Order: sequence, then C-alpha cells, then structure tokens
Amino acid sequence: MTEVIGIDHIYVTVSDLEASERFYDLVLIKTLGFRKNKFSLSGDPHIQYFNRHFGFVLRPSRVRAKHEPYSPGLHHFCLRVDSAADVHSVANQLRALGVVATEARRYPEYADDYTATFFESPDGIRLEITNYRKERRDRHDHWHDGVG
Repeated sequence: MTEVIGIDHIYVTVSDLEASERFYDLVLIKTLGFRKNKFSLSGDPHIQYFNRHFGFVLRPSRVRAKHEPYSPGLHHFCLRVDSAADVHSVANQLRALGVVATEARRYPEYADDYTATFFESPDGIRLEITNYRKERRDRHDHWHDGVG
C-alpha cells in the first residue's frame, strides 16, 4: 500500500487578492518563515507561499461571498509548530503585526497538551496555530508499532 507522506499544496480562493496577500505576508512570511512566488494559471494570478513541507496558494475567487465555516467545505486550517512556547511566540508576533489573534492558551478539552491561537483571514477563513503534541509525535514515531 502506498503511504501519503504529506500535504503537497492547498489552494484557497480569496475575494481580494491584494488584501489577502498583505495578510498572508504577515502570517506566513513575517511570522512563520515561508517564502513566496507568483505565477499565472489560465490567465488568473496566483500567489504561492511555501516552506520545506508544502505550498499554500491564493487564487482569485469567481464569486464574491464571505467564507462560511459551517457550510460544506473548509471549516478551518491549522498549522503546527514545534512547541507550546512557539504557539505563544507566534500569537504575540501576529498581534504585534496587527493580526487579531487570540491569546495562546491550553485547550485541555482537545488534549492535555493542546495549546493554540486562533485568527481569521480577510475572507473569514478560520486559522489556527497549534503545537506538535505528544499524541501526534507518538503516532509519527511509532506508526509501524500500531500506535495511533
């Protein structure tokens, strides 16, 4: 059986490419160290943010409507950083850059060691930063032992 080893890329449609670019520049480049390039596909401009693991691509929407997280489709997008301390650092950096992010805190209702901050894109897409918690590390490190 072939194993999926990661997410290669995610495409997000946005209502205002320039406003979204400013927002994601703050979040993905200035705070999380992604890189960026631009390209055109079928005549539409695209902005790709990428790190060593995957790409996050913005493309212009064809319909002008605010994202509704409880309609079919994407509910939220969560990025993982190494530690709870990193979550706190990211939340502080985002707020210093003017992004309205919640205070990072523990969410024991999700997992004993779950720490997160939450914020929204200009289109209302819910974003989260969480830590690489023990259960996820164990699943990764002991997959072949049947853990997880």
